[in-house]
Amino acid sequence: MLHTLSRFGRRRTLQGGAAAVVVLGLLLWWVLPLGGGEPSGSLTFSTGVRSGVYQRYGQRLEGALAKDMPKVSIRLRTSEGSQQNIERVATGKADFTIATADAVATYLQSGKPGAGRLRGCVRLYDDYIQLVVPRDSGIREVADLRGKRVGVGQKGSGVLLVADRLMRAAGVDPAADITPVQAGIDTMPERLADGRLDAFFWSGGLPTAAVQSLSEKFAIRLVPLEDALVTELQAVGGSTRYYRSAVMPADAYPQAQQGEAVPTVAVSNLLITTDRTDPLTTEAFTRTVIDSRDRIGREVHSAQLVDLRTAIYTDPLPLHEGARRYYRSAKP
Repeated sequence: MLHTLSRFGRRRTLQGGAAAVVVLGLLLWWVLPLGGGEPSGSLTFSTGVRSGVYQRYGQRLEGALAKDMPKVSIRLRTSEGSQQNIERVATGKADFTIATADAVATYLQSGKPGAGRLRGCVRLYDDYIQLVVPRDSGIREVADLRGKRVGVGQKGSGVLLVADRLMRAAGVDPAADITPVQAGIDTMPERLADGRLDAFFWSGGLPTAAVQSLSEKFAIRLVPLEDALVTELQAVGGSTRYYRSAVMPADAYPQAQQGEAVPTVAVSNLLITTDRTDPLTTEAFTRTVIDSRDRIGREVHSAQLVDLRTAIYTDPLPLHEGARRYYRSAKP
């Protein structure tokens, strides 16, 4: 009888201990939520050409990230543009980058390495396609580029992608009808002013510093890109559905536009990463991008256009889980 009571007492003691462990675990879960902590380690952010908007935005974002994520070391890496940026992130050569939606969609459709791992964080601002010519040029539309020396962007840029598509939509063969010059925004303005180019394409936020600077020392004009070109592009389907008609306001480049708004083509920019990046880091990175909008926007005008209401729409990429956590926490 005593032996039986003893076993019963031991059982009660074990059960009580187990219950205490469960209660303690629940308390710890409540006080210390899963996924808590502070991001640490190092990140590489692939930007763009040195005088482009991606690079200028990245430089200012680096400062905001250093303040908000003090345990994370951020390395900026210049690039040729969207296409190279996407390849770097997809293959693990960079952790975050900015790229245009059409270039992202093209990479996904191609099935290139790492395409399935790409994730979106923020829909940022729109790029405006800018076809720049000397003011006294006879080039009035894209079709007039035949026989001309045309700057089309660097090999790994989104500019090259959209310039090729725009010319084809206008009936111009980029390989046979023009002399293509693969150069970036860091050199194309100077080449135009020196007479080594007849025109150049650029895809960037408004205003782009290099184009603005050129307009202040050399008489230039922006060639209209009419709605018909967008219709032709969208008819192709696939990644071209990300192009839309837009208007460059008259005050984007006052000296070049002389009070006139210019019709053009626009495409959205996305902040992207991959499923390799942990949710804690991605959530913090996304928060900094949104919170630093006004501060960075005072120096890089495009940053002012980042909008929490539309930032979540990162089509054609699914949202990274860390970004999703941020948007849930940021709901009013």
